[in-house]
Amino acid sequence: MKATAAGKTSFRAVKTQVPNESAGQDRMDLLLFHAMKHKPARLERPLLAILLTTLVSLVLAGCQTETRSVSTAPYSEPHRLQYHFSQPANWMNDPNGMVYYAGEYHLFYQYYPEDTVWGPMHWAHAVSTDMVHWENLPVALYPDDLGYIFSGSAVVDWSNTSGFGTGGQPPLVAIFTYHDPEKAKAETHDHETQGIAYSNDKGRSWTKYAGNPVIANTEKQNDFRDPKVFWHAPSGKWVMVLSAGDHMELWGSPNLKDWHHLSDFGRGLGAQGGVWECPDLIHLPLAGTGESRWVLIQNINPGGPHGGSGTQYFVGQFDGTRFTLDPSFAEDLREEGAVWLDQGRDNYAGVTWADVPEEDGRTLFIGWMGNWDYAQEVPTHPWRSAMTLPRKLTLHRTPEGLRVFSQPVEELQQLRVVEREIAPMTVPEGDPVRVALAFPAFQCELLVRFKLPASGSTDFGLEVSNSKGERYRIGYSATTGEFYSDRTQAGDASFSETFARVHRTPRISEGEVIELHLFFDRASCELFADGGANVMTDTYFPSEDFDQLRFYSNGGSVEVVGGQAWPLKGIW
Repeated sequence: MKATAAGKTSFRAVKTQVPNESAGQDRMDLLLFHAMKHKPARLERPLLAILLTTLVSLVLAGCQTETRSVSTAPYSEPHRLQYHFSQPANWMNDPNGMVYYAGEYHLFYQYYPEDTVWGPMHWAHAVSTDMVHWENLPVALYPDDLGYIFSGSAVVDWSNTSGFGTGGQPPLVAIFTYHDPEKAKAETHDHETQGIAYSNDKGRSWTKYAGNPVIANTEKQNDFRDPKVFWHAPSGKWVMVLSAGDHMELWGSPNLKDWHHLSDFGRGLGAQGGVWECPDLIHLPLAGTGESRWVLIQNINPGGPHGGSGTQYFVGQFDGTRFTLDPSFAEDLREEGAVWLDQGRDNYAGVTWADVPEEDGRTLFIGWMGNWDYAQEVPTHPWRSAMTLPRKLTLHRTPEGLRVFSQPVEELQQLRVVEREIAPMTVPEGDPVRVALAFPAFQCELLVRFKLPASGSTDFGLEVSNSKGERYRIGYSATTGEFYSDRTQAGDASFSETFARVHRTPRISEGEVIELHLFFDRASCELFADGGANVMTDTYFPSEDFDQLRFYSNGGSVEVVGGQAWPLKGIW
């Protein structure tokens, strides 16, 4: 390493094994990173000072080795993500009831407390002040005589239209699907209905409405679920978007208790290879214009872009009763069949937070980092699943049409320990260049820029690997004009015949620079490219952590223009 301006450091690229660093800044950064990563959430300052002093002493004494014992303590098990939300143990899937109130982001989620596979669904609960650090709270909603508690949403009833509020304070109201397992087994076709519950103590306790269900399944639809509710000011009512098998239904209510059907949308449109689930209807300004559009997010399983689960969306207008496609987006659907929010395989059931303050102005999204093709078989214990990074959604007009961009929220930057500059370099054909990191490659953020090669047959990117010969590659193919995620050699894939594959998505942006914004976290990678127009979320399960990073290029050399890298602190 060499010191540079502003206290930053440039990476030294080597083609041979990098020896242990001498007692210096790089080693110190690494030890400090591990101290931050493993410290308890409420570690007292004197104890932390003693720990850091001990680490400094080890460095000054010329300590040249570091050992990491295998731990089964909560949040330190193999494959456990360190800066993504996951439950302490057992099964988790869809995010639910996402609402901001009184300084807290609420995240409820589908949860089965008895096993690491799907079972009778509950709503578990966590809160955060920044969408990054989370406090696990007791289970919020339990199954009852009406059924399991399936997915749904929550809102702040600011005007107390429901009458549930007390003491002049607005209540939180949760809207969810009841799934009656006995009716489902009997094939009565009316086993899913909609219920509500309310809270007057910031979501810490909930009372189910005595009049549940508030929407019966009179049409006897097998899949009738996942209500997402918002207040539509122009029409002065609550609006619900509800999945109904192969389409969506819109419902209206003055008080969250009495609902009437407004319209349907989606039959014969978009991807139709599976059941439509977990919808969301959001209003977004069109960047660079004074215009706006409505975006209807619709999750589907199966039928995703690479098999199993996926999240598609539609762009149009909503008049308080009907959602209609924008004409240009309708043309895109005729050409492409569907437009996807994430081109990886492990972002599903994502929806947005309700009641984000107007002064914030962001539309904030999080998804379940899983795919129903294999989510119940992945090799993790004693938990299964995690959430994606929280993201900001924006709408842009691109050469390909109207597109929703996703970017990681700025709050994640507080996890950065120290910024390192990635120096410009040439990556020769077929000879990967190892980048000597002063911190683990498996828990970091990278922003890397490549110059698009003159040769149209070059394939280049980044590779994380371990001493077992396992590797994961994420890069760009100039031959096809596509970003790709390759987990064919990324470790254990024995649990699924469809897991070890390459996933691709066409580039949208133009210009000579290809930028990859990457987040690696033990067993996952999230790519944000094209300024957020292209996103890929994939998981993997190496037999040991990917601690090495290389740049590679095939079919010709490639120039790394430069970039930045940051080790990221854990949140637990």
